[in-house]
Amino acid sequence: MAIRGSLIKSLIDLRGTIVSEPDAVKAQREVLKNLLEKAKDTAFGKFYKFNEILKAENIESAFAKDVPYFDYNKLNERWWSQIQEGAEDITWPGKPHYFALSSGTTGKSSKKIPVTKEMIESIRNAGIKQVGALSNFDLEPEFFEKEIMMLGSSTDLHHEGDHEEGEISGISASNIPYWFRSYYKPGEEIAQIEDWDERVARIAENAKNWDIGALSGIPSWMELMLKKVIEYHNVKHIHEVWPNLQVYASGGVAFEPYEKSFNALLGKPVTVIDTYLASEGFLAIQDRPDTHSMKLILDNGIYFEFVPFEPEYINQDGSLTEDAPVVPLSDVEEEKDYVLLISTVSGTWRYIIGDTIKFTNKEKHEIRITGRTKFFLNVVGSQLSVNKMNDAVQELEEKFDIKIPEFTIAAKRFEDGEFYHSWYLGTDTETSEDELAEALDESLKNANKNYDVARSKALKGVKVTKVPAAIFPEWSGANKKKGGQVKMEKVMNEEKFAEFEAFVKKELKTNKY
Repeated sequence: MAIRGSLIKSLIDLRGTIVSEPDAVKAQREVLKNLLEKAKDTAFGKFYKFNEILKAENIESAFAKDVPYFDYNKLNERWWSQIQEGAEDITWPGKPHYFALSSGTTGKSSKKIPVTKEMIESIRNAGIKQVGALSNFDLEPEFFEKEIMMLGSSTDLHHEGDHEEGEISGISASNIPYWFRSYYKPGEEIAQIEDWDERVARIAENAKNWDIGALSGIPSWMELMLKKVIEYHNVKHIHEVWPNLQVYASGGVAFEPYEKSFNALLGKPVTVIDTYLASEGFLAIQDRPDTHSMKLILDNGIYFEFVPFEPEYINQDGSLTEDAPVVPLSDVEEEKDYVLLISTVSGTWRYIIGDTIKFTNKEKHEIRITGRTKFFLNVVGSQLSVNKMNDAVQELEEKFDIKIPEFTIAAKRFEDGEFYHSWYLGTDTETSEDELAEALDESLKNANKNYDVARSKALKGVKVTKVPAAIFPEWSGANKKKGGQVKMEKVMNEEKFAEFEAFVKKELKTNKY
């Protein structure tokens, strides 16, 4: 009998009956008030007169009126760069001990997001909430005795002056509670390995020494790791190595595009739980089965605002126009795309995180990530968002019974002087590129009236190139030197797309594929 597992499950179930959900609007107002109080004497707080905002009858409206939107470049150039030079009390009291490196989707250098001790605590609290939510899933007591494979970036953080730098998954893993370390795999030694290939090779070598019950990590890199373990042990699927694997906690990107290829690596179904951990904070968790939607964490040091995702409010670089309207939590609408803004205990203020979301259940405050502000293809008026692209690719998978875990697209002018949407699809199907292009085109015409109009005017057509799916993580890895996890760019500008095409041609000349 799983005595320890039964005890842990009982405690989790008990916590679920004791801890009640906060009133959303009141919780968010309290979060904003606490943020403003804490930061009122910082350089940022003084500049934007947080003291005055706190005296307002409606601090949410006053905050939205007096503090502008910030993307990373704007906030970094004016404020965060001072912190990196050693200044204190800039956007948050004191100085952060960590900076989270994020590749982002623009620029060639990594973004550096401050991570304060309060943010570390916020991430821990969100993790506890996620564990508590397991009481809503049908998991046997034995599950709570199994180990958890957390596939993140290296925990060997880099010292830069008076702070440390690394990706948020590495920072989080380096701060796991002592009581969790016996469950955590691949363990501290392997997790510190900087080189991705070497780290995965060590995981594969040691895989049969661990009794893994859960996986955690972004889908594309998790698939690579599972394939390596399967190949190393010469088995058909991962359950031959980890027979007790029951749960996969996905995060960072929508899981659906990877679902078919991920399931092909399993011997039996697992429970997939979505999470929303970004470099800027742990924003949402899936707290119930039968949905891929995630509940916003509203009482944990992060204040949320929402801007309607409309073309007139989005600049070409993915930032917001100054006159873009903000919608409070109480007034959001279901099934409508919004640009997500956050203000946090790490000193981000009205920060454009870069993601677009939609509410699938307003009453439960459940959301789904629908794309990126930068991943919005509107070069010739097609107004094509990444969620529409994902839907179209999933239709291809169903229509032709194929797997397409990765893709990228650009609006490109070809030799005839006309614009085409040029797609690279990661798939090994024998279906012709012309058939795939025609099916994609028809799917998008049916789903998006703006695309249909564009196809009758400036957008000449669709071109598809098939490539092995493994090329996409290779591209991401080459850009980050395999040091950690990055999100594949679903939409590229012409310059970046040319670099990708050159990389693909070079890769296809090797004998890897």
